[in-house]
Amino acid sequence: MTDETVAALIRRVEVLEAEADIRRLQARYMFLCDTPNPEYGVADDAKRIELILELYTEDAVWEGVGEYYDGQFGRAEGKPAIREHFQRFWGEKQDPALLLNAHYLTSEQIHVHGDTADGQWIHMQPWLFSDGKSLLRSSRLNNAFRKEPDGWRITRTRTENVFVAPLPDRFASDYPSTSVLLKP
Repeated sequence: MTDETVAALIRRVEVLEAEADIRRLQARYMFLCDTPNPEYGVADDAKRIELILELYTEDAVWEGVGEYYDGQFGRAEGKPAIREHFQRFWGEKQDPALLLNAHYLTSEQIHVHGDTADGQWIHMQPWLFSDGKSLLRSSRLNNAFRKEPDGWRITRTRTENVFVAPLPDRFASDYPSTSVLLKP
């Protein structure tokens, strides 16, 4: 093999590894956002928020965009603002309480550009509330990533509503109050 061939193979492997790391990073973010939280040993939302923040760079942006999400989510710049965003979501007592939501990612596209990357997904998530109401929510994600010394991190989460659809009351009958999936 020539030096050029070896260099080309190394670049291809680096791109494949970056895509895999970014895929796991995005999936971990969604996993940590699920309710009930499936991360074993994380009993409170303050810990969950800190685990989510570990996935972000210090200068990251989290934003809802478009006619439906601009007003609902707004824009948070930097980890302190992103922390406040999640504290508003999980830190305040919600009535009715959110009993379940689960994130399903589809239509993945990851584009690696050296030490930066962007990715697009569509996600869907059912939401079940304590008053029996339910809805199905779908969003497009257009996220950005950067390779830091300790691995890939999220530099931007951008979400745009695709649809919100009410589901019949109490459409789901069997769901966990806590997750034991990762229990040793």
